[in-house]
Amino acid sequence: MNIGPILQNHVFLTGMAGWFLAQVLKIPVDFIRERHWNWALFFAAGGMPSSHSCLVTSTAMAVGLHYGFDNPLFAVAVALALVVVYDATGVRRQAGMQAKKINILVEELLKGHPINEQHLREIIGHTPLEALGGVLLGLVVAVVFWLWLR
Repeated sequence: MNIGPILQNHVFLTGMAGWFLAQVLKIPVDFIRERHWNWALFFAAGGMPSSHSCLVTSTAMAVGLHYGFDNPLFAVAVALALVVVYDATGVRRQAGMQAKKINILVEELLKGHPINEQHLREIIGHTPLEALGGVLLGLVVAVVFWLWLR
């Protein structure tokens, strides 16, 4: 398999750089809030900034910068980005809130019982601010990459 063409795809590289940077930035942002390092956040969904929002935003912006904002591919990329950001702040966030309430319910029901129930993942979505952080980071990454790769 020849991966050379993939490594020359500026849109792909921009999206991957945005995702990677967002995942890396989650660690120091969480440290500022919690005062301890949580290296597992690199592999986790949720948190600030939203790597999902950053990935799709930087990819859409890169399509616009490289191929033109009047290109139909840009419209498709923006539509996909809107769906992903909506899902991250809506459906996935609500699922995380439900998981938190279910975990509280299970703890209360099983208090004093030797049953060990696994907790549901509570942070699987994003607040609107976390998604906005990912969108803004995605825009910056796309513009920096576009300027660098020109």
